[in-house]
Amino acid sequence: MTEPHRITVDLAEGQVVIEGLDGVTRHALGTPEAFAAVSRAWLRCGWDVKYVYTFSWLGRPVIQLPEDLVRVQEALYAEKPDVIVETGVAHGGSLVFYATLCQAMGRGRVIGIDVKIRPENREALEGHELARWIALVEGDSTAPDVVASVRGQIRPGERVFVVLDSAHTRQHVLAELEAYAPLVSGGSYLVVADGVMKDFANAARAGRDWAWDNPHAAIQDFLARHPEFAVDPPRWPFNESDALVRDVVTYWPDGWLRRRPASGDDR
Repeated sequence: MTEPHRITVDLAEGQVVIEGLDGVTRHALGTPEAFAAVSRAWLRCGWDVKYVYTFSWLGRPVIQLPEDLVRVQEALYAEKPDVIVETGVAHGGSLVFYATLCQAMGRGRVIGIDVKIRPENREALEGHELARWIALVEGDSTAPDVVASVRGQIRPGERVFVVLDSAHTRQHVLAELEAYAPLVSGGSYLVVADGVMKDFANAARAGRDWAWDNPHAAIQDFLARHPEFAVDPPRWPFNESDALVRDVVTYWPDGWLRRRPASGDDR
């Protein structure tokens, strides 16, 4: 959709009216076009009201869109990695979420990295019932000694899945991509969170430089020089919407970077 635009939901008429530089279009509510337009508006509204700051997982705040959590768990179940690496700890809800999956699958562990882990968050995570599945590394995620510490916790032959969700500037995310890409196993994922910032430069709690200074821009920079990775989101294992839902509602647009399998790797 061309920006700027206006989206009007007319429940009485059962349609969505979209006004943009390319004209006015009308779509019945039960169409993929209407769902996509309303979803974009909902994502922006949710960002403004801090919707993702209302969820927790097993007692720890998890600042993620529930739709993204549901999608990532399906990918992790399919991949069954030995190690899940996440940059950006915050309150630790995502780490506990991943640890829950490791426990349920009987496989895997989680390494969480943050430049500063607050004492209260560290205490809560180290005292959590799932603590034995979680290792914490404090320091700048792009610092060579921090990357080396993470690499040292991965045993030869282990499958690794990485999620980048710390500082969201273009420069920092690109540095993280370069630092952690070598750890990702062939056929596995390097996931970049919050690329949706590119669409929210005029939103509340946003900076005007978000139009270019965002994780999505870092993804494009990275892919331009790393042909071994490609945007390749997991396939939906279940969709009985009669194909009316084709687009994922996400804060991670183009954020699923899959490493091409090495020769002889059937995954």
